[in-house]
Amino acid sequence: MSKTRILVVDDEATARNGLAKLLEQEGYQVDLAADGVEALASVSDNAPGLIISDLKMPNMDGMELLRQLREREIEIPTIVATAFGEVSTAVAAMRAGAEDYLTKPIDFDALLLVVERTLARQEIKSEAENLRRQLRARDKEGLEGLLGASPAMQRVYQMVRQVSGARATVLITGESGTGKGEVARALHSLGPRKGAPFVSLHCAALAESLLESELFGHEKGSFTGADKKRIGRIEQADGGTLFLDEIGEIPAATQIKLLRVLQERTFERVGGNETIKVDVRVVAATNKNLAEEVREHRFREDLYYRLNVVHIDMPPLRQRGNDVVLLAEHFLRHFARENQRRIDGFSDDARAKLVAHRWPGNVRELENAIERAVVFTEGELVEAEALPFDAAPATIEGGPRIPGATMAELEKHAILATLDAVGGSTSRAAEMLDISARTIQYRLHEYGVVASRTKG
Repeated sequence: MSKTRILVVDDEATARNGLAKLLEQEGYQVDLAADGVEALASVSDNAPGLIISDLKMPNMDGMELLRQLREREIEIPTIVATAFGEVSTAVAAMRAGAEDYLTKPIDFDALLLVVERTLARQEIKSEAENLRRQLRARDKEGLEGLLGASPAMQRVYQMVRQVSGARATVLITGESGTGKGEVARALHSLGPRKGAPFVSLHCAALAESLLESELFGHEKGSFTGADKKRIGRIEQADGGTLFLDEIGEIPAATQIKLLRVLQERTFERVGGNETIKVDVRVVAATNKNLAEEVREHRFREDLYYRLNVVHIDMPPLRQRGNDVVLLAEHFLRHFARENQRRIDGFSDDARAKLVAHRWPGNVRELENAIERAVVFTEGELVEAEALPFDAAPATIEGGPRIPGATMAELEKHAILATLDAVGGSTSRAAEMLDISARTIQYRLHEYGVVASRTKG
């Protein structure tokens, strides 16, 4: 059985070819790139299990490569190499996401040790994450990469389980940051295609002139700069799943070609005449109202119906109740470990602030908020002041807006959300809301909430 595929990135041909030869002698498969730009293209075509990258390179250096990988949410362990005496640069790279570093000239025995150690850590992390996912699924707190125990998420889990084994196209809708990409990955991981490629493309991230080439690939010489044949995302996903994020952004000409793929399972590369047949399941996502886009003639009706065979709608975080605390604690563990900090949890004030916030950026905003809070927390608990947003209790005084909500509904939301945040303590909730505990008890009686749910 062949070992892990490693991508070696170095602008010096002698250095990268020498590393490649040595690694291949140890049984590793090796790809080569001369700078960060070539590395990103290589990762897009055939993702490696590990990257070894020089830090100083033209066009795109190692630091920018790390930043681009993180921005695109590509999680590939990376080892950086730097000149002796520039260790501070390597440390900065590790803070930017690198797993380890080596000084140049590279000692091969040291390289092998670091490679084996990095791959072993990655395997342990994968096994631990798989175990956590199994436990969350057992306790109905999550499914694959999804996390949450709210009724809204339970409905999503049920739908994912029902359709994961089918070939039908799935359209995932919801606001930005709700986790549509994680739903797509769960559909793939739970279905019969889980051993085949999962290939994603963010349709809004590319110019129209590049989108077709990324999707369908191109032949050598098909346009200026096409110096070699390129396999597109559809072809890469053959036998597996193609996830098209922000599908509502693709231009009309590309919509027509994509429709043909869904109808006939065939396409041609840009500049090519060969008809290529593929077996691919398409999962698409959008934060737009595609039905409205169809009515406004900005999206093809026939493509919309081809995509919308199965519809999964992701709830915004503000409708997921105490899931915000569950997610916050998950992110806290992750970022505390990443930053080598000992942080045990959130103070009551911080928990209440988390629950009261309306999260316009949803789970993505929450993740960013917790990462920042970890950086600014010096003690064992994250305090409310470390959270980078203003407190906004769900009351008439500038609180979150629930469309069409009455004053009574806003008050109910504030009381129940605050009780969840403080573990059901009516006295603590009363202190947070600046009302009496007796008022809370009276309101709970009105809401039909049993007393055993709360504590003094």
